[in-house]
Amino acid sequence: MLRDGKYAAWFRTQRGQGTGLVDLVEGRISGRDSFFTYGGSYQVDQQRFTGVLTVKRHTDGPASVFGPDEFEVKLSGVCSGVVATCSGTAREAPDIKFEATLIYSQEEVPAADARCAVVKLNADKLPKGLDSRSRPHHPLAPPRAPVS
Repeated sequence: MLRDGKYAAWFRTQRGQGTGLVDLVEGRISGRDSFFTYGGSYQVDQQRFTGVLTVKRHTDGPASVFGPDEFEVKLSGVCSGVVATCSGTAREAPDIKFEATLIYSQEEVPAADARCAVVKLNADKLPKGLDSRSRPHHPLAPPRAPVS
């Protein structure tokens, strides 16, 4: 079953590959990578799913794995546990096969008994003056010999 939540996405075509983050929640897809945003919808039937993903550029950068800056991909795939795989094609580049692997990102649950240490600063224990290690020196000057 494809769970609602956050997924790391690895996608590829013969033109290239990339990674991004995807949220799947109640049949809706949203996400992004460094250059594109993703949106769309999906339907689940047991372990199988289908979907339509719309991709749009938000920042200048390299060409998409399909070529154009905006495209729509029809997907179908399977989910087994925390990993889902799918494939499809874009309407704008029907000869290019798209494949993706989605990995469910589990939220870390904080430990119930975790405690933060509180450290009091005792200013009397801090060094009073500068020594040879903390004096500023010119960056091009030769290194100083260690003090014995």
